[in-house]
Amino acid sequence: MVFVKSHDIAELTTELIGKQVILGGWIEDLRKLGKMTFITLRDVSGIAQIIVKGELNDNLGEINRQSAVIVKGVVQETKARDFTFEIKAEEIEIVGKAIHPLPIDPIGRLESNIDTRLNHRALDMRNQRTASIFKLRHYVLQSLRKTLTEKKFLEITTPKIIGSASEGGANLFSLDYFGKTAYLAQSPQLYKEQMTIGLERVFEISNFYRAENSHTGRHLTEFTSIDIEAAFMDYNDVMDVLESLVIEVYKFTSENCKKEQEEIGHTIEVPSSPFERITYSQCIDELKKEGEKVEFGDDLLDSHLRIIGKNHPGFYFLMDWPMKLKPFYIREKDEDPTLSRSFDLQYGFLELSSGGTRLHDGEKLKTRLKEQDLDPAQFVDHLKTFEWGMPPHSGWGMGLDRLMTTLIGVDNVREVVLYPRDPDRLSP
Repeated sequence: MVFVKSHDIAELTTELIGKQVILGGWIEDLRKLGKMTFITLRDVSGIAQIIVKGELNDNLGEINRQSAVIVKGVVQETKARDFTFEIKAEEIEIVGKAIHPLPIDPIGRLESNIDTRLNHRALDMRNQRTASIFKLRHYVLQSLRKTLTEKKFLEITTPKIIGSASEGGANLFSLDYFGKTAYLAQSPQLYKEQMTIGLERVFEISNFYRAENSHTGRHLTEFTSIDIEAAFMDYNDVMDVLESLVIEVYKFTSENCKKEQEEIGHTIEVPSSPFERITYSQCIDELKKEGEKVEFGDDLLDSHLRIIGKNHPGFYFLMDWPMKLKPFYIREKDEDPTLSRSFDLQYGFLELSSGGTRLHDGEKLKTRLKEQDLDPAQFVDHLKTFEWGMPPHSGWGMGLDRLMTTLIGVDNVREVVLYPRDPDRLSP
């Protein structure tokens, strides 16, 4: 038998009635009724009914559900309520036998917890709700790249194995690199800043790593980040870019992913714009009114953000943070050097993105490094680029996984990551 599909199931139409097709997929359901067998065949694009009669039915033997099969047959009319046509099988070949019972039920009749599903993730992709989540993720990435390209950003790829703790963070994985100590990058921050010298506007969508021993539904040790950096833009400009990107993702998936929304049982609603912009100072005032003991300069705890999130549901920017709470590369405000030109994009209490205007003066950058007890000698490769005509620039990084949870209405990022990595999970 020829192991090549002639059509995806979604490509079949009533115009093909009377014509022979070759389909490939897996058996989602199977019913033997006397001298006939009804097979529900599914592939990634859709579902079809296969009718098996006569000698072929007599010789069919045992076929376990979820087995992968090739079916050659003729498209014909049907009386079935759920199908507009069916395929009368002429040949059926089992190309991948499934065991029985399976470790999880991919149809979803028997529910499995998230850890059990993750342990059998490939099989979990046959669950249409799970598959729809990752189809949506694909379309989100498609939308992001399209929108950023239209805004004249160029896609880059930066190293994930780096020679120094480039951002000065403590939450880095280290590894032996041919006798030297290397680290897994937690962001493309310094590289993307350097690229503004010649490419002006750049973006990267890639995996990064953070050695945080966090056990929550929103933290992973390996995560996908969307990063941009743009020369000759300030933090208000890149906030505008970020807002338009989020709006376009919601709009694109809302309009083009109706089937996926049905499968996950969630309707994607495009958020209203412009997003509200509130300052850190406003947050402190709101928290004090709620009876919280906070002072200007304190970092905002998860409990604080939950209060702010109730006051500002949906998407909003939290901007103008104190300088002492921000990384060394963030630029201060001219009118008040204690405040930074920075922002976070929030969805309720959930932080999705952090960004701001960067320092582009090399000498000020060295001073800032020392103020944060960082050794400028560790940043020599980065600092020398500021001697080559570094333009003023701004940017941000946003967690794709967290964005996905807002889009489909789930709380756990593990639902939207194929093979999540956290402090307890290193396989499969």
